[in-house]
Amino acid sequence: SWPNYEDIYKKIIEVATFLDLPRFPDITEDCYLHPNILCMKYLMEVNLPDEMHDLTCHVVKVTGIGEVDFLTFDPIAKKAKTVKYDVQAVAVIVVVLKLLFLLDDNLEWSLSNIAEKYNEKNEEDKPWFDFRKWYQVMKKAIDEKKQKWEEARAKYLWKSEKPLYHSAINRSVVYKRRAVEKKSPSSFQFSWTEEGSDRTCFHGHSLQGVLKQKGQSLMTKNSLYWLSTQKFCKSYCKHVTTYEESNFSLSYQFILNLFSFLLRIKTSLLHEEVSLIEKRLFKAKYSTTKKKSSRSRK
Repeated sequence: SWPNYEDIYKKIIEVATFLDLPRFPDITEDCYLHPNILCMKYLMEVNLPDEMHDLTCHVVKVTGIGEVDFLTFDPIAKKAKTVKYDVQAVAVIVVVLKLLFLLDDNLEWSLSNIAEKYNEKNEEDKPWFDFRKWYQVMKKAIDEKKQKWEEARAKYLWKSEKPLYHSAINRSVVYKRRAVEKKSPSSFQFSWTEEGSDRTCFHGHSLQGVLKQKGQSLMTKNSLYWLSTQKFCKSYCKHVTTYEESNFSLSYQFILNLFSFLLRIKTSLLHEEVSLIEKRLFKAKYSTTKKKSSRSRK
């Protein structure tokens, strides 16, 4: 079984603090753990358009989560904490998807209809990103991956450390199979550029259908946004926010479940990280909500 992500996270801080380790090396923009690089990795992993990387970089810049002091672990600081680097990166991608498509089980499908019609009429042009088509491709891929993972776990549980061979010939055949089955290690769980694959690769697709030109900059056609968490718990509470699937759209649930499976974490942990990114991104919105709640108490 996979170790609990939160347990590992807490142990890292405890061990580093106990050993009185000095500040870790700075995490700069060219470091693998920087959110800009991790966002690029996970955009490729889940088959999303390359153009989304500019938007994730913008969110990282506005929220300040790409700053060296924020990212670098310092065990001897007053409040020692480390960043959940991969979880934070995919949370940024989720926020960008909400900015583009809202993920309310309505707008994303309307935008998909527009993209589908455009692609049918302009087959020779760069295709527009179709959220519905991407959803179908990813759902099939993730279902297959989950099935293989469950089968592998089942085989591992029943696998003998010293397999029995009926003859020397059988033994040599088994060893040859094991040698063939071994693959070179990779940090990616999916491959979207394999030759002969019938799965659509969306990396080169355009976001033109969901963006509009305003002056010299691009803006999202969608002007709406809903916050994953309306109100955060008190500081003395052990958790930041709670996640109940029934309270959220199916599209949002799918996105969270997709990334949670890739990282082998609880969906609630990713939802919490999304909420924290939103809190930084929409400071004014949260401060207004806080003022309203304090007035109502009076």
